[in-house]
Amino acid sequence: MLSLQNAGKRFGPRILFTEANWLIRSKEKTALVGANGTGKSTLMKVLAGIEQLDYGEMQQTRGMSIGYLPQEGLRLTGRTIFDECLTVFDEIHAMEREIEQLGAKMSELADSRNTGTESAEYEQTAERFSLLQERFHALDGYALGAQVGSVLTGLGFSKEDWSRKTDEFSGGWQMRIALAKLLLAKPNLLLLDEPTNHLDLETRNWLEDYLKSYPFGYILISHDRYFLDVTIDRTVEIWNKRLNIYQGNYTKYLSQKDARRTQLESAYRNQREQIEHLEAFINRFRAQATKAKQVQSRIKELEKIERIEIPEEEPVIHFRFPQPPPSGRTVVEAEGLSKSYGEKQVLSNVRFTIERGDRVALVGVNGAGKSTLIKLLTGAEQPTSGTVKLGHNVVSEYFAQDQYKVLDPEARMLDDIGRAALKVPESELRSLLGCFLFSGDDVFKKLGVLSGGERNRFALARILVSPSNFLLLDEPTNHLDMRAKDVLLEAIASFSGTVVFVSHDRYFLDKLATRVLEVENGTAMSYEGNYEDYTRRKEGLAAQATAPVVLSVSASAPVVSVSYQGTTSVVPNDDSKNRNGALAPAGSQPNPEPAKEKSKRLNPIKQKQMEDRCAFLEEEIPRIEASVAHTEEQLGVFVSAAETQRLTTLAEDLRSQLASLTSEWEDLMLQLEEQSA
Repeated sequence: MLSLQNAGKRFGPRILFTEANWLIRSKEKTALVGANGTGKSTLMKVLAGIEQLDYGEMQQTRGMSIGYLPQEGLRLTGRTIFDECLTVFDEIHAMEREIEQLGAKMSELADSRNTGTESAEYEQTAERFSLLQERFHALDGYALGAQVGSVLTGLGFSKEDWSRKTDEFSGGWQMRIALAKLLLAKPNLLLLDEPTNHLDLETRNWLEDYLKSYPFGYILISHDRYFLDVTIDRTVEIWNKRLNIYQGNYTKYLSQKDARRTQLESAYRNQREQIEHLEAFINRFRAQATKAKQVQSRIKELEKIERIEIPEEEPVIHFRFPQPPPSGRTVVEAEGLSKSYGEKQVLSNVRFTIERGDRVALVGVNGAGKSTLIKLLTGAEQPTSGTVKLGHNVVSEYFAQDQYKVLDPEARMLDDIGRAALKVPESELRSLLGCFLFSGDDVFKKLGVLSGGERNRFALARILVSPSNFLLLDEPTNHLDMRAKDVLLEAIASFSGTVVFVSHDRYFLDKLATRVLEVENGTAMSYEGNYEDYTRRKEGLAAQATAPVVLSVSASAPVVSVSYQGTTSVVPNDDSKNRNGALAPAGSQPNPEPAKEKSKRLNPIKQKQMEDRCAFLEEEIPRIEASVAHTEEQLGVFVSAAETQRLTTLAEDLRSQLASLTSEWEDLMLQLEEQSA
């Protein structure tokens, strides 16, 4: 399909990769990975034909189509979104026009044949018409609009957006339009450089499913580990200026890479021993004429050795958030929270409580109000109605998506972070910046010359020198590679304070969140657990909402059994048949309820008490579940033997209490269901 042979590429004096050999087969789903600056994007441009190799060659199958999505920089103008997407079908539209012309021509030629005139031209036209019709059907030409609508909807465009001009959309949405066009064009090889950069979680999930069923091959560059794990079956890494190929997804690649590096280090040590042995022999016997032949032999052997290099690992961000003084148990309480912008209602009557130690993930589609909610919690914006109350001793710190915009572009990096931490020595500040890959003279750069990713890293560094016990982070993983994300994840996981965060990185969400707050249709719904637990719960609720109700009617009993997702309720049988199956006489009364059933009826006061108790338990059980999770998390950090014993006892008591309350709730619900039946 496409291959590289002994390929090499330089960036100025620096070699990005050399002696690269890569056979890209049809339908292979590949991830291209490597440290920052190793040449991943450059290699993608080479495969796309945008850049040329410095040496070696690239070959591809004749007629092969390649589609390339860069990280940024595309801008489309002049058409509506829908019409722009339809341009990828220009060939099919031309085919459709030719089919119409051939149909009209066949009608004219048919009249000539009816008069007895022989027409070879008619047969040729009919053959061409039939050939084009078959191809048009194979390309699903009659459903082009439906294809466009499906992809645009999947990528987050509403139907109202379809008729808007592409000029009206920002850079991130422009990239979505470009991605839509590529997916609709279905090239033989898709080259996608960071396709998830501008996508929310729901859109990423849709793209994952789309790529799983994509009929051809693709190569992805992405810093989203979960996205790679579920979409690829092969990993190609640029490492040590070579292309190293691994079978399997990203997780399998990591384990294979560790094994390969261990082998390389072992080979390196063996080679060093061999070289040292040869050099020792040469140095010892160089001056002896009787050993001249052996010395020359050793010198030649030494010269033939191809030296193994162990490349240095890319510098990794290592940091820990300062452990702040503890806050009160309740960190923030939102009551009747609403926010409007003019006539647009974003949030309406939102209520929730966040407690000390919670790591809350805010999720929802783009525009649902996640960033608005986090700004209300920080006090950066004021609610239209309702209140946000911070608890005792709560000190908050806010990291915004566009945090770099509030930085002074004329300020030098070291001076700016120094103003945020007046009591911290300059040596410590330089060490901190070094952890964020700002080393040497980089610390004297003006903030205005930094890229967006560099400024975001710097903004994160500033948070470290401003201790707080309540962190609000809006997309902190943007512009971070996977290693930096892992270190950030570890730091937040060990943070003793409370965290509310927005992220579109599924792996980050799954590993960090202890609770999910879904923002949807102006409301906020809380789910215990991480993002995987949340999606499982949502899928269960969706299945219940669409499950059919099965009626089981018994002619010999005055009731109907109603089964719904494993739950059975009993309702009166209104069938107009008597117990023998015959039609009941008009005006006849149903069989009286047995005395035994009547005795089970509860009086209204008792039933109300049971309902109130159920409502209390439904609020109390999630609180205890959260306490159990928090206690188990504390057990993961050893402080002392006495503290471990205390936490173990507390966890056992909480689990026992949880089991008792859950059992009570189930019994009450069963009794109430019987009463409603």
